[in-house]
Amino acid sequence: MLTGLALQCIVGKISWSMMASPVNAIVLATFVAMVVLMHLLRKRVYAFQYLSTYHAAIASLSWAVVLTIVMGLTRQAPSSASIGGLMGVLGIEQMLSAWHFVLVYTWLTLVLGLTILRVLSQCLSGAKPGKELLRRTPFLLNHLGLFIAITAATLGNADMQRLQLQAELGQPEWRATPSEHPDSVVELPLAIQLHEFTLDEYPPKLMMITNTSGKVLPVGNPQSIVIEDSVASGELLGWQVRVTRSIEEAAETTVVDSLATGADSVKVDFVPFHSMGYVFAAWVEADSANVHREGWVSCGNFMFPFSALKLGDYASIFMAEREPKRYASDVTVYVKDGDESGHVAARAVIEVNKPLEVEGWKIYQLSFNERLGKWSEYSVFELVRDPWLPGVYVGIFMMLAGALFMFLGFSSKRNDKQERRTES
Repeated sequence: MLTGLALQCIVGKISWSMMASPVNAIVLATFVAMVVLMHLLRKRVYAFQYLSTYHAAIASLSWAVVLTIVMGLTRQAPSSASIGGLMGVLGIEQMLSAWHFVLVYTWLTLVLGLTILRVLSQCLSGAKPGKELLRRTPFLLNHLGLFIAITAATLGNADMQRLQLQAELGQPEWRATPSEHPDSVVELPLAIQLHEFTLDEYPPKLMMITNTSGKVLPVGNPQSIVIEDSVASGELLGWQVRVTRSIEEAAETTVVDSLATGADSVKVDFVPFHSMGYVFAAWVEADSANVHREGWVSCGNFMFPFSALKLGDYASIFMAEREPKRYASDVTVYVKDGDESGHVAARAVIEVNKPLEVEGWKIYQLSFNERLGKWSEYSVFELVRDPWLPGVYVGIFMMLAGALFMFLGFSSKRNDKQERRTES
């Protein structure tokens, strides 16, 4: 911890870009060779022998747990971000790039490696190596799985790519921008062509706002009435509100009343409009005491302004912007061949939390043109590639297998008790 904090203050945070392939593979091979050499010299060097004991394991694990809790309780910023002040100097908000965090986990991994080799050598040097290996299988699976998961996750951090790609309708896009460096452009070995963008929205809601500041009422605890099946009714701050009719796809028009004069001579009306830019419009009636108000209310969009029903000098009823319920993109993914030509790798619909995996890349639906909404002419995808991720999965499955073996009774303590009973 002290060494890591000193390095953090003197040289700054760790630059993981320096550990990109093949450097991380060389570091892994060197680390494994060092662990094996320390194991072979454990009888000559007391420190090497101590690192494979339970005392060293408890100490390293305790520090790792403390730092992990600190990381979980603080807001973590990307490694490329610049953090000032004491938090930046100590690396609290960038723990994955902090020297003390990495050194503690390296210490824990070193203890794991030496412990695995110590137990494995004890099993092989016994009178019955096969029986000893079976007896210590849960222990070896748990520790070896944790060793593989930590090393793969740490060293694979440098090779992880997280990019954003904006695909326009009707044309394939090969270029993307790194999430941490949005000013640079990367040419990918695959392309995404957007065929259709789909957006499903939640039912519209009626709310009440102030005429001057536009704050939603009541302030801090806003109330709303959901319009479902084209009708709705409810109460908003003492006003009885009813939606008597609505138009799902409407356009705003103006009507001139020839019998009226002044500002009231021009009124807003809505008519069916089945084309790009339509809005949801509702005819709202509101009553409070002896006051009656009625008129069209619409949330508006990039083509038409929102329309509200003014209740008086203080408040109005308006329709909140409709929230996206589901948005998805129908795409074709092309992959480059050796001669720079491309072939179709997949045709699929990508939506939130349902990514598409192609050639080691996971493609997520990230965003769209929120101004145009369901008429968005592009989709933004996040592409993630982590070549070391299978190693992490292998480690996790090994730990699960170790836990399963312990549950089934392959425990060293239980076997020891059974052997004692047999001998007695």
